[in-house]
Order: sequence, then C-alpha cells, then structure tokens
Amino acid sequence: MMMIAYLERQQQQRQQRLVPDGDVELDPDHSILRALDSDATGDVVAAAAARDFGGMVFLQPARFLRPSSADDVAGAVVLASRSSRLTVAARGNGHSVCGQAMADGGIVLDMRTLGPAMEIVRCGGTAAAVDVPAGALWAEVLSWAVRNHGMAPVSWTDYLGLTVGGTLSNGGISGQAFRHGPQVANVTELEVVTGDGERLVCSPSSASDLFFAVLGGLGQFGFITRARIPLVPAPKMVRWIRVVYGAFDEYARDAEWLVTRDDSAAFDYVEGFVFRNDASDPVSGWSSVPIPPGSAFDPARIPADSSPILYCLELALHYDHIQADNVDERAKEMLRPLRYLRGLEFAADVSYVEFLSRVGRVEEEARASGTWATPHPWLNLLVSSSDIADFDRTVFKRVLSRGIGGPMLVYPLRRSKWDKRMSVAVPDGELFYLVALLRFVTPQAGEAAVKEAVAQNQEILSHCRNKGYDFKVYIPHYESEADWARHFDGDWTRFIERKRRYDPMAILSPGQTIFSRARPPAAVAASAS
Repeated sequence: MMMIAYLERQQQQRQQRLVPDGDVELDPDHSILRALDSDATGDVVAAAAARDFGGMVFLQPARFLRPSSADDVAGAVVLASRSSRLTVAARGNGHSVCGQAMADGGIVLDMRTLGPAMEIVRCGGTAAAVDVPAGALWAEVLSWAVRNHGMAPVSWTDYLGLTVGGTLSNGGISGQAFRHGPQVANVTELEVVTGDGERLVCSPSSASDLFFAVLGGLGQFGFITRARIPLVPAPKMVRWIRVVYGAFDEYARDAEWLVTRDDSAAFDYVEGFVFRNDASDPVSGWSSVPIPPGSAFDPARIPADSSPILYCLELALHYDHIQADNVDERAKEMLRPLRYLRGLEFAADVSYVEFLSRVGRVEEEARASGTWATPHPWLNLLVSSSDIADFDRTVFKRVLSRGIGGPMLVYPLRRSKWDKRMSVAVPDGELFYLVALLRFVTPQAGEAAVKEAVAQNQEILSHCRNKGYDFKVYIPHYESEADWARHFDGDWTRFIERKRRYDPMAILSPGQTIFSRARPPAAVAASAS
C-alpha cells in the first residue's frame, strides 16, 4: 500500500529548481516551462500559489504555470513524471482552506487560464448542455448561459466564485441538491488528464470508471480540463423566503419533510442556518435573518423560553412573469403546514441571477471589512439525520453558542441523489445534513483567534468521533493513513486501486496529503544498479 505523505506546515521558501532523474538540473528554459510560465517574475508568481483562501498553510511551488489547453496540462504532468520527485497540483480560484491545491516544491497549474471558451452543445430535441473549461467560475457559467441562451444548470454552489473543476472534484452542494443532486451528479462528460499525462474523454458510458473516480476524487486520479453540464430553461424570478424556528426538532422535522416531497409539491431550493438569539451580533444575530435588507425582526415573536440559538429555514420558488399572479397563493399554501414562528417570516422577489449571486454581496462586505484576506478556519461536515439532534444539543447550543463570526449552515440532503460509483464519501443514511461552519476572523482578532477556531474545530471533530456519529468531513484534509481509511471506509480499497490505475506515481494533487510521490521505474532501476 502506498504510504501517506506528510507535509510540514508553515514551510518557508523552497528551492527554486526542477530536478529530473539523476543529478542534472532541468533547464528552466525547457520548452514546456517556457510555453506555460507567466510573464511575471517567477518568485512573485509562485508566491501567489503558496497560499489559499484558508490562509493557514504556506507551501512554495517551484513553478506556477498557466496552461491554455488540456495538452498543456498533459505536458506539465509528463514533465513531472520524468523527474524523481516533482508533483503537480491544479489550482482553480484558490478557495481551498488547508493547502489542498498546493504542491510543495512542485508545479502548480493555474486552471483559470484554461481554454477553450464555453460552447453550447445540442443533445437532440430541445436538450442542451454547455462544454465548460475546468477553470471557469460558476458565476461565469451562469452569466454566459442565461445571457446567451436563456438557460442554466440545475445544481449550484452557494458561492459562485468557485471553478467548475474544483467543485466537481469535491461534490458541489447547495439548496438545489435535495432535488437535482449535487453538481457531481449533474455532469454528462469530462475531459481528464491522468497521472501518466494521458488525455481522455470519459462519461457514464465510456471510460466510466475514470469518470466516476474523478467526480469527488479530490484530484487524485486526473485533472478535469473540460466538463459537459446539462442546461434547462432558466427561470426568470425567485420568491426568496426565510422563516424562523425556536426549536431544533421542529426545524429539522419541517426541513426533512420538505426535501422528501414529490417534485411537483416541492420548493426549488431548501437550505437553513443557525443564528444567535441576540440583537447585538451583526453577523450571526437577529439582523442576519430579514430579507430584503432593512426589514424588521420582531423579537416579541420569540418565545420567552427559547434557547440562545435559533434556526432559519431558507426556501425558494422559481417562477416566470406569467406565473406571478399565483406565486403568492402557491407560497402561502406551501408554508401553511410548517411549524415556524408566525410573524417571523420574510420574503423578497428577486431575479434568478440575483438570487444565485446573493453570496457575492457577502464577499463584497468581507473585502471591505478586511475579513476576506484573513485566515478562514472553515469546517464542513456531513452528519446523518440520526445524529443531528445530538449535534445540535452539544455543538450548536454549547460549543458554538457565541457564534463563529460567520454563517453556520445546517440543512438536509438525500443520499439517493449521490451516485455510489463516485469517489466522494457521504454518510450511510438516506438523510444527512450539511453543517458548514464558515468562520471569518477580523483583522483585529489576530493569530490567537485563528488558533482558538482551529482548536474548536478539532473539539467538534473529536466529539463526532467519540459519540460514534455517522458523519464525513466534506472537503476533507487528513494527515494520517488511518484517518483517510476511516473517511472512505468500505471504499478505501477502491480508492487505492483507482490511484494505482490512473496515477501510479502519485504525481497529482499532493496537497491532499493522501499518497506519497513514487519514483519512476527508470529511477528505481538506476538507483539499484
């Protein structure tokens, strides 16, 4: 079995040369490097790839290259395969939080420069899809598809500043996933560069094992360079609704009922979040709930015996202008059975693009306050519905009762919407919850606040393990073989076999710290002679 790699945290400047087999230094004017290297100074560009959104891991690559095609990506992988130690990482928009898209002393590929441009694909009849370069942002896909064709994918992430290849390598979850599945369940074809530099097109019917291996595969089996995403006619408008709950059992009961209804009777989007029963907290208190901004939150509607933690269910109904006359009655009818606190319901009518882009406003505010540039010790979990009530009692109401300086999402998903052939690991039960602890640290809080947040995350993980929860870390990062084996559980053997099949030298995505780099056969033979 391949050994697990351990990458030392907070590593300083690395040696700036590439060494192939033997002791001969690789010419920095190598044709591949010359073709892909940035025009900027190498050290400056490489430094940009040495950190990510998490801001807690710093690993300096030897080169930060900018491929324009899948052939360029393949060339960089082949170059690395001819060395004894080089690895290659694919970096999208740099939004990982634990160094997953880094390559210590290796090559980092800037996938944002990847082409060709998006292109519509007619699939027979009225069906259509879009071929998207892996480095495109979901915000760009939304804008292009709606503006040019009046169409859109059906499954999204909340934050659209992520790349297509990045989310497909992890999962891609938002409030549409209970109906349509995650983003990894909404792709029909991929172009992939494997660990031996081979460029392949795969789908559920052609090279299907590679197709499903790469989806949620953490970049371990190949780099996605292009994805074909099905499109449907884009709705024009959204009725955006939020309703407040004082008790978690009622919140969870309603949320689970909503995500298991027939599509004809279901909302188009179901999410939710935890917030503090507090007027003084501008980030996680009462003021975080009302829509549109400026709407009043009436605390008199909250029962006197409520806990310090409250819950908000967030819902959406799509409609077109010709359906506007009955959207009020439809929304009223769908809300009637729910057990939320009457008088604490909020609604706004916004365009479909505006609704999907809503987190962009959060980014603008975070950039203005400086919290976008500070470390982000985020933790994302998938917790079985059988354990979520205990998680609420112990974690939300005790460990996190003072808030985290950012959103605390919690909403149910359906296991049947995830294809078991994919590499992504999820809990066993049909219903499980995404718990997203999206911490923002103010510039004034300093390093102590970051350490406290990291320690709190570890406390939460320890609690989940000690209580025997059926849970998984979403967008995982571990540093021991035992932890990775526990994460993939019964699929760990399959994961290892796929690694041997598609990236036997463990060149790809070293920042995930799963496998160690293996030497090429020629180098092993030379060292033995």
